[in-house]
Amino acid sequence: MIGKAKSISHGINDIRYITGESRNKKHPEKITHIKNYFMSNQLDTLGMWHAMQLNLTRFKPIKNSVIRIELSASKEHTINFSITDWKQLWDDFIEEFDKQELLDKKGKLVSRKTNLANSIGTVWLHRDSEGGVPHLHGAFSRFDNDGNINNDHNIHLRAQRAAERVAKKRGWTTANEIHSANSKTVSEDCMSALKSMDTWSWDDYVKLLRCKGYEVFERRDSKNILRGYSLQLGRAKFKASELGVGRNLTASKIENTWKKLHQSEQEQQRIDSPKNDVSKTAKMHESYRSPSGVDYMQPHRDYVPYRFTIVPNENPCFIPQSVNDFFDDEFDYRFVENCDKLKDIAVAIFIGLMQPYDVPSGGGGGSQSDLPWRDKDDVDMDWARKCARLAALHAGVRPKYKRKR
Repeated sequence: MIGKAKSISHGINDIRYITGESRNKKHPEKITHIKNYFMSNQLDTLGMWHAMQLNLTRFKPIKNSVIRIELSASKEHTINFSITDWKQLWDDFIEEFDKQELLDKKGKLVSRKTNLANSIGTVWLHRDSEGGVPHLHGAFSRFDNDGNINNDHNIHLRAQRAAERVAKKRGWTTANEIHSANSKTVSEDCMSALKSMDTWSWDDYVKLLRCKGYEVFERRDSKNILRGYSLQLGRAKFKASELGVGRNLTASKIENTWKKLHQSEQEQQRIDSPKNDVSKTAKMHESYRSPSGVDYMQPHRDYVPYRFTIVPNENPCFIPQSVNDFFDDEFDYRFVENCDKLKDIAVAIFIGLMQPYDVPSGGGGGSQSDLPWRDKDDVDMDWARKCARLAALHAGVRPKYKRKR
């Protein structure tokens, strides 16, 4: 449910509009009177205005003398509403509207409670909107019957909060919930547009969004530099700052977001490309030896044969049983989707088929000396642990399970 409120100076025009007497209303027959506050239900527009003005003359002059309110609920929530139901909805809204006190961050009072329930006003139901959603309009005097002014500071927030509270009490979907859900869809469309762009171009990004049905509103400075933008789909508007994750779709960050998306794709292509497979980087040589002189191409006691999964016809190498078991546990096939590739890489590094400098060190680079070369004093298991970490860094561990939604 959506609530809007604003103090205005053109009260007579607003009353003409909400009662259907305005020339701008094409279907006055779709407008129904709901209730009046402290004035006769038989008054026409001019009579209502005079009643408000008579009340206002009792107090000091004020420019914005009328509070205009609009209250709209989802069509499915009010489809079977009677006039009594609409009256009750309005009464619930006004009760929540009047009970609010607005405080600043320090807890200081910045807007006192209003008292529209004790103010001259009128309420009407409109069924003439293009979307077919019925909604309520109200117009109220800025002064209540006791001469107290109805505070209009941040009055739009007061209306929004009142509508949210009424919707929650009735178990309805709130405007914030709808907007948040729609924001996720809009964010996905924005990210999809970025992914489809081979090169960065703001104009191309705008064109792609417009093809999806969005209107794009740009905010540029005096030097024509883009400082911000917003999107509109139907009647819903979305600021760039509320889209994406961590404001990554704002004007200042969107190019970097595009770069990260495509860098991720390029990195994944690099990792998955044939030149990075163990089977393609090197063939099995006649001899690979440990620092202690153990030849991994020959069988030994407590060693087991290992064949690389991608090139099964190659001669096997031989690694310690304990190392083989460690790699099987570290890259458990039950939980790791790319377990075979990870174990291939780990074994290749362990026996010396791949050198540590073939593997990125992470963190944006680093010197070759930062990489974990095998020390001559390293026992097999210490070296195996380093090899497993390097394999995970090289190919990434892909969990086998799917995230629950």
